[in-house]
Amino acid sequence: MRAALFVTCLVDGVVPQVAKATVRVLERVGVTVEMPWEQTCCGQMHVNTGYPREAIPLVRNHVAAFEGYEAIVVPSGSCTAAIRHQHADVARLAGDAALAGAAEAIAARTWELSEFLVDVLGVTDVGAYFPHRVTYHPTCHSLRLLRVGQRPLQLLRAVEGIDLKDLRSLADEGKKKVGSGVVAIVGVTEDGKAGIVVGVTNDLVSRFNAVDLVRKGAEALGGKGGGGRPDMAQAGGPDGSKADAALAAIEAALGG
Repeated sequence: MRAALFVTCLVDGVVPQVAKATVRVLERVGVTVEMPWEQTCCGQMHVNTGYPREAIPLVRNHVAAFEGYEAIVVPSGSCTAAIRHQHADVARLAGDAALAGAAEAIAARTWELSEFLVDVLGVTDVGAYFPHRVTYHPTCHSLRLLRVGQRPLQLLRAVEGIDLKDLRSLADEGKKKVGSGVVAIVGVTEDGKAGIVVGVTNDLVSRFNAVDLVRKGAEALGGKGGGGRPDMAQAGGPDGSKADAALAAIEAALGG
């Protein structure tokens, strides 16, 4: 099968090893990978910050770069979401019905990496080996817009040697170890985003609410909100470099 790789500007500029790893995985499972050199940014940063008209030339360029491919693979949930949920609307804003139709056709052939592997190729074991403890932070766009669900976890569970723990299970382990206390864990992804989970042992939930605490941590990470139960809550933020600040904010909320 032939597929085009949309590298994304973030991957290209910040974590190019992700693009290289994506090509290795796809070629290992029998995909012929091509990378159109005309590709640039998907335009989501423009749309998300209130400048959709500035994204019009980016949508035109994206359609022109990828219109000849039957499958486009993207190692990014947010960029895939932008292609599916923003590009046609941006084209309509320009009053270009033909571009909107072409953008919708491209969107229908665009897949986030885990979707492509699991749904299109029917692959859950890519032959990977990683003998380390790992946790998975589901991103906002992959959860809410793409609804990738268990696909990334299906792929991770098939990795030989992996010790896969989600943030909540790590917090549960921490609660058991401390017996009485509050556990806060921050996980940072390769693109610099962060997930945070807070667990409160049952004897302390009358004094400390995990939801309130995790929101303090999320604010330090540049995020908003967070949810869960009084004994366990989770949130995220865009700035993983503030992980220490997030933990300090939670400690301060505890009166420490």
